[in-house]
Amino acid sequence: MIKKIIRIITILTLIFTLSAFPAYADDTNELDEVVIEDNEKQEIEAAASSNTKPTINSKKYAVYDRLSGRCIYGKDENKQTAMASTTKIMTSIIVVENCKLSDTVTITSKAAGTGGSRLGLHTDDKITVNDLLYGLMLRSGNDAAVALAIHTSGSVEEFAKLMNQKAEELGLKDTHFVTPHGLDNPEHYTTAFELAKITDYALKNETIAKIVKTKSTTISINGNPMQINNTNELLGTVEGVYGVKTGFTNNAGRCLVTCVKRGDMDLIIVVIGADTRKDRAKDSMKLIEYAYKRFYKINVEEIIQKEFELWKQINQDRIYVDKAANSLELKLDDIKIKELIADKEPTIEINAVNYLASPVLENTRIGTLTVKIGDELIEEIEIKAAKDVNKRGIYDYIGIMAKIYSGAIKILK
Repeated sequence: MIKKIIRIITILTLIFTLSAFPAYADDTNELDEVVIEDNEKQEIEAAASSNTKPTINSKKYAVYDRLSGRCIYGKDENKQTAMASTTKIMTSIIVVENCKLSDTVTITSKAAGTGGSRLGLHTDDKITVNDLLYGLMLRSGNDAAVALAIHTSGSVEEFAKLMNQKAEELGLKDTHFVTPHGLDNPEHYTTAFELAKITDYALKNETIAKIVKTKSTTISINGNPMQINNTNELLGTVEGVYGVKTGFTNNAGRCLVTCVKRGDMDLIIVVIGADTRKDRAKDSMKLIEYAYKRFYKINVEEIIQKEFELWKQINQDRIYVDKAANSLELKLDDIKIKELIADKEPTIEINAVNYLASPVLENTRIGTLTVKIGDELIEEIEIKAAKDVNKRGIYDYIGIMAKIYSGAIKILK
């Protein structure tokens, strides 16, 4: 009876102990090869060619157009979610913007003791910031993440403040960071769309862009070489893929952020919450093939200018300016989105006033040109006065009377 009680207590203690630990990022099978068979690739391409919407295993996903900064296709892309090691995209941003790549970092016991996926650092190891970044983004080392955070700002907590400041600078409303590695925490979250925006910003940095497209490299720890491979299963296997980052925790599921460029289309694909590594790889491939079959690049600026000129020819003289000394001329304000990726042509709506009292100053708002793709508002552009319209003065009225008198004389003759 006593042995049975001891056994029960032991089991309960083990369960309590395991539940007390956070869900760590998977650090073993992330390094195993994921194989997508030729017949599976053919099925994905055939489905994309048929223009049928892909069946996606991932709970949330986004296809992001880097030209316009829009999500052109997605599911629950604005819903807050755990992000696992895709967090490290923001970590890399903060590091490259605040540190010298050549700096040598001495690993603290806190960094060395970090669980989950690891580069394999030990207390007092010495390694450069540059090599830590490769360990962070290729091997997905949580120990590298903490080492970089401590080196950059003194602590994980202070580093998280920098991450959140950057998120605010980028205009992110549904993203909050607690750690540099992404182990599960209820206060650590983003959305598929905002993760794409973070990635877009990161890829504009040459250092980060170079690191994430690296399939394999050799780093140095304490002067000893160590080869590391990228955990991104699509890099080097799918046409046009040039990064970015994998991730996994129990709460986030399997995650993958992929950047891909084919021709003049540059996209970021985010999948979050896939069941397996193969699912996230196939989901990403399905979204890539579907996007490149269905969507295309559109010169929005050209369409806007053409529609505006046609409208102006008909409507500019119909806007009555009371007591005007000269004619009203119209112009468009700056067009922010000049090109975009879409699956249909944009529609243009133009609305303007029909009456103004002079004087009308240059840049006075006259109306609005609205650009839409389906029901999605792309941009609103103000229509303005191109120059001042002066109010008639005494000499203008004298001139008018002179013309009237001259006309009357002609008629009498």
